[in-house]
Amino acid sequence: MSEPTSWGGVPVDELVEQFGTPLYVYDGAVIAERFRGLRDRLHSGVEIYYSLKANPNISVCALLHSLGARAEVSSMAELVTTQRAGVPAEQVMFLGPGKSRDELTTCLKDGVTLICESLAELDLIDELADGLGTVARVVLRVNPSFAVKGSGLTMGGKPRQFGIDEAILMEQPGLAGRHRSVRLCGFQSYLGTRFLAEDMIVENTRRILELAERLSAHLGVRLELVDVGGGLGVAYFDGERDLDPELLVDQLNPVFAAFRDRNPDVRMVMEMGRYLVGHSGVYAVQVRYVKESMGERFAVTDGGTNHHMAAVGIGSFVKRNFPIRLLNRQSTAEPVKWNVTGPLCTPSDTIGKAAALPGDLRPGDVIGVERSGAYGPTASPVYFLSHGYPAEVLIHQGRPRLVRARDDVQSMLAAQILHDFR
Repeated sequence: MSEPTSWGGVPVDELVEQFGTPLYVYDGAVIAERFRGLRDRLHSGVEIYYSLKANPNISVCALLHSLGARAEVSSMAELVTTQRAGVPAEQVMFLGPGKSRDELTTCLKDGVTLICESLAELDLIDELADGLGTVARVVLRVNPSFAVKGSGLTMGGKPRQFGIDEAILMEQPGLAGRHRSVRLCGFQSYLGTRFLAEDMIVENTRRILELAERLSAHLGVRLELVDVGGGLGVAYFDGERDLDPELLVDQLNPVFAAFRDRNPDVRMVMEMGRYLVGHSGVYAVQVRYVKESMGERFAVTDGGTNHHMAAVGIGSFVKRNFPIRLLNRQSTAEPVKWNVTGPLCTPSDTIGKAAALPGDLRPGDVIGVERSGAYGPTASPVYFLSHGYPAEVLIHQGRPRLVRARDDVQSMLAAQILHDFR
């Protein structure tokens, strides 16, 4: 079995020698390809916002902004990340169901668009904006009464902490004129994530655009912006198929064009995170030991689910593997089933269950979990057992660049305060 021995054009051995393992490596060329492949085809009036929650690394954000992406954030740290990455405030939207007063105040001072998720939050925004002598630019997040199937995680059509129910908004005629320091300017809906069926995304988009027009008329909102969410997926598991961008856009563009004909001055927004960065990343771990237990083979590595919780199969009844392969060398050995585990003292620390890898796997080999550019370390318990954060590297124009330093003992203990209890 022959395996490639480079990532992003850089030999894996060089990456490991320079940066060590465990290691996340992101191929900037893949990120650019994913963004441009959609941007070049999509209706020119649609603005693409990068959802930092997928991968909040500041260099990843800066790269996507250099390509033309705007930014959607959900925390103060993500907001500051966009500022330092050079994203103008008018190209940033802040969402989340539990925003703090400090977060809201900072957005109001900076001119960041707020996506409001409850009527109580709307009252608070009005109060804070009034105190600052400004008028808040607010988009209402709507929890529609309908849901569209085909998502890995459905977020519409059922009770959620996100957004304001469509039915509740329909009981608020004239809402647009109730807050003197708020300008309601549009609507956002996010119906789910990891959509892999083009027709479902098109149906979502059509219904959200229609919902925005209906609510605009009912609430007295002068429609300036509609955010149709996104949720574009990545195929991780056997039997799944990646989205076809040409097929998707061929169906989406007429929907956007018809809406633009009816509303020529309204901005159209799509959010995406996983779709832009997921394919670009690999999580590289080095084998420390190989062993057998009760007839099963184990490759014990230096990294595990503390860095890559998504690979453990959270939310699934059956463990399904991300694409996983030997990275650092070619092998002609027949593939056999290996359990790829990490260094944690928990049986759930398995990043590959019965994964097909060469039978001659040995200590020192580097195994890569592919399609790991989204929801990697930041969605994982990186401090469990105090192993710390892995290093992150971004390959840009053939050159690997360290974009996050690896935690060491000193950095992990720096924030702790020791008291003398003698």
